[in-house]
Amino acid sequence: MCSSDAGSGSFSARAGRRGEHVHVTAAQRAGVAARAQSEDLPLRWGRAAAVLWRLRDHLAVPPARWRCALAALCVICAAHAANLDPGTLPAEPAPLSSRSLLLDLAYAGSRMVAVGERGHILLSDDRGQRWRQAQQVPTQNLLTAVCFVDERRGVAVGHDEIILITSDAGETWSRVHYAPENQQPLLDVLCSGHDVIAVGAYSTYMVSEDDGRTWTRRKFEPEKPSAASTRGASGSAREESFSEEDELVADYHLNSIVAASGARLYIAAEAGHLYRSDDGGVTWKELPSPYEGSFFGVLPLEGDSLLAYGLRGNLFRSDDGGRTWRAIETGTTAMLNDAVKLIGERIVIVGLSGVVLVSRDGGEHFTLAQQADRKGLSAALASTLAEIVTVGEAGLKRIAIGER
Repeated sequence: MCSSDAGSGSFSARAGRRGEHVHVTAAQRAGVAARAQSEDLPLRWGRAAAVLWRLRDHLAVPPARWRCALAALCVICAAHAANLDPGTLPAEPAPLSSRSLLLDLAYAGSRMVAVGERGHILLSDDRGQRWRQAQQVPTQNLLTAVCFVDERRGVAVGHDEIILITSDAGETWSRVHYAPENQQPLLDVLCSGHDVIAVGAYSTYMVSEDDGRTWTRRKFEPEKPSAASTRGASGSAREESFSEEDELVADYHLNSIVAASGARLYIAAEAGHLYRSDDGGVTWKELPSPYEGSFFGVLPLEGDSLLAYGLRGNLFRSDDGGRTWRAIETGTTAMLNDAVKLIGERIVIVGLSGVVLVSRDGGEHFTLAQQADRKGLSAALASTLAEIVTVGEAGLKRIAIGER
C-alpha cells in the first residue's frame, strides 16, 4: 500500500496539475483547456509514465514511490479512456490505413472510396493504384458500408448506428446520426436517386429522402410467404409453418441491400432469410429460401435472375425473382461476402480465406481462384476489364481476373 506522502511534492508535474506553486494567467488557462479538448489525454499520460520510468535511476526516489506513481498514472489514463467516445473522435491520419481492415468500397463518379476500421476512409483517383485518406472524418467507429447518390454526394454507415454524409466526393464528412445507446450496427446502405436506405442488426431499417441529411426509422415488416409458395433449392415445394415463436423472434440481422432493375430491391439476411421489394422499399415480402444459414449478399442479373450467397460457400441461383432456387457448386466452404459483374458474362464473388470465384457464363458455373495469402475479402469493385479492387482484413488489393 502506498504511503500518504508518496507524491506530496515528489513530482513537480503533479503539483503543477493541481495548480500548486504555479501561477498562470487566465489566457494561459484558456489555452491549456483548449488543448486538453483536442489532445488524446490517455496518450499524454502514457508518455508521462514512460518519462518517469526512464528517470527512475537518476532521481533519489524509493522504488515503492515509483510504483505508486506509475499506478496512479495508469488509473488516470484508464479513467480518461473510459470517458472517450470513439464515435465522436475524429479519425486520425494513419500511414498504413490502406493495409488496415476495410469493409466496403464504392464509386463516386470515377473516384473509388473505401471505408473500414477506426473511421478510415480512403480515396483513389486512378482506379485503385494509389490511395490517400479523406481529409476530415468525424468518427473513429468501424464503418461498414458506403454508397454514393452521384459523383459528389455520398453516405457511409457503421457501428453504433453512425451515419456520415459527404458532398465533395468523400474529401470531408459530417455526422448526421449517431445512436450508441441502441447498441446495434448498421451493416449496409443503398443510394437510389435522392432516397437512401440503411439496414442493420435486429431488422434495423432507416430511410432518408434527402440524400442522407435526415433519417426516419421504420419498422421492417415483410409479408411472409405462404407454405404453398415456399420452395427448396431444387424448386420443389417444401412444407413450412410459422409459429408464434417465429413472430416473436423476427428481428433478424439485415446484412445487405441491393437494387435490381426498376423499383425492385433485395435484402439478404441471417438465418436463411431473403426479401424482395417491388416498390422501392415501401413494402417487402419474404422470399422462399433454399437454405437455413445466413445470406450476406444478393447479385441481381438480367431480367428476373439473381444470385444469393452466404455462409459455408453456399451459392444459389434463381431465374424467377426468388420464387425458386437451385444450388451452384463453389468448391469452397468459406463465407461468401460480395459479388460484382464485369463486362460480358463474367461475374466475380469474393469471400473469406482469400476466396475468389469467377464465372464466365453469366453465373451458371464458377471456378475457384483462391488467393495465396488466404486473407479474407469483404467487398469488390470492377476497376478495368481484367481487374477488380478488393477490400478486406489486409486492406486494399488489386486482383487480376483476365478478359476471357
